[in-house]
Parts: sequence; structure tokens; C-alpha cells
Amino acid sequence: MNKMTRVIEVAGPHERYGEHGDEGVRAGRGGGTTRHFTIHHDGITIPVSRGGRGRPLVLCPGLNSTQAGLHELTGLLRRDHDVVTFDLRGHGLASAAGRYSFDAFLSDLAAVMAELGNLGLSAAPVLVGYSLGADLAVHHASGHPGSVAGLVLIDGANPVPEPFVTDTVLPEFRAMWEEMATLREAERGTARQVLLTAQEILGVNLEIDAVRAGILDRYRRIDRPISMIMSTSMAGDGGEGHAPRFNRNWRAGIERLVREHPDIAVSWIDADHGLVFTHALEIARIIRGVRQARP
Repeated sequence: MNKMTRVIEVAGPHERYGEHGDEGVRAGRGGGTTRHFTIHHDGITIPVSRGGRGRPLVLCPGLNSTQAGLHELTGLLRRDHDVVTFDLRGHGLASAAGRYSFDAFLSDLAAVMAELGNLGLSAAPVLVGYSLGADLAVHHASGHPGSVAGLVLIDGANPVPEPFVTDTVLPEFRAMWEEMATLREAERGTARQVLLTAQEILGVNLEIDAVRAGILDRYRRIDRPISMIMSTSMAGDGGEGHAPRFNRNWRAGIERLVREHPDIAVSWIDADHGLVFTHALEIARIIRGVRQARP
């Protein structure tokens, strides 16, 4: 995640998933059931969960976030949606990988979306992505016409006019991610673990900057309804340091996007980049009202 304000999740219980074809099932909130299984792909295993009732929805987490960490938002969405969630490689209960790159994470999302045909979904799903997950959602939808009913992009996929990771701030970012990696040692073996090193996180963030420099072209290829849910202060609301410039860059990117695509709906939440953890109820309400394409 491209920001100076850290989002550190609290370790939670270890959840277990059945092997693909041998689903694990447990009771969910409201009397429903949640099914857990794994997808074998690219030499790794991707843990997938499905639960809830209503129109289909796939929730793609971002860098340094897991489906366990997004449990509050997922639970709220399952009141109105048939929700599929999963972990990206090196996150949560997904296995470690030999490479961590934008294309590798995109292949994880593609593997999950390809599996949907075996899940008996009632219709094409709304694809919701957070942070890096939003960028993955845009790239997947642009390359697979008709595969989704619509996109909801949470604080990501932003065509910012300037990169975030520059030589000026690189030492601060590197120190922040090294500290984050140290703190996450306590989460090893849990459903919230992140196995990437600080250097690997840095490499992915540099890729994200490059991806966002050309993401407007991807938006031009998508003919589904798109909704954005953005933080007003993605880098925190402090008036000192780099935060004000980062926040201006963040808003300028969305203004740039809407000028080219005025049909994109944008909702702003008074929060930083951790809005999925602090404002889950508000985000769920917005998602409940988004448009989707007709079958």
C-alpha cells in the first residue's frame, strides 16, 4: 500500500480450509454457512471462502491485507451478497511463492475468477478490490469482457499524476516496511500473516506506481459500471511531512479519472488508507447501492 500511515492488523485465530474438492463448511452469522476450499495454481494454494446470500460478489484484498483481516467488511457484505473471498499468494493462509509481482498477484485473481464456473454462481459477480486489489480488478475486467457485472474499487486503481515511491521518500518507505515486517512476525502461522519481506513489498509498490501510470488505458476497455470508494486522507491527516503532497496527488488522480470517465461514481470517506478496517459499515452501505450491468 502506497502510504506513510501504517495499517497494522491484530492477529486473529487460525482458520482451516479443506482441499479443493473437499470443502470445509462451518456455520456463519445469521444461520448461513461459509464454505472453505483451496485452489491449486502456479505451484501455490489459494484459500477461498464463500458465504452469504444475494447477488454474487468477489472481494479481492490488497497488498499486506488478508481475507481474515477483512472479516468485518465481508460479514456485512454477506447480508446482501453471495460473497467469495480469498488470499493472495504470501498472504493469510495462501502458500508462499517464489515470486511476488503485480502479474503474479493478477494470476491469483484470474485463478479464482476461473473457478467461479464451478461454484454455481447465479450471475456474473460484482468484483470489489481494495488497494492493490482494485488495480488487479481493473486489469482483470479490462482483459476479460463480460466476466463481471461491475467494479467497486476501494482506495486503489488511481491514475495519480506522480509516483509515490521516489528517491526522496524511499528511505522512509523502506524503514516503514522493515518495521512492518518485524511487527508481523507475531502473526506468522495465523490467517493474517504476510510472508513478503520489506524488499519484496518495496518491489511490488514500485510496480504499482508503474501500473497506475498507464491504468487509464485499462479503464477505456471496461464497459461495466464502475464505482470508486476513496479516502480523503490516504496518507493520514497530518499537516507535516509528505502526507499533504501524497493526499493532493491521490485526489488529483481521481479528478483526472472522472474528467475522462464522468460516468464513474466516486464516494469519498473521511479516513486514511485503512478505511476498510475503520469504516466497513459505510463501505458496505455504498456497495449495497452500486449499479451493475444487466445479465
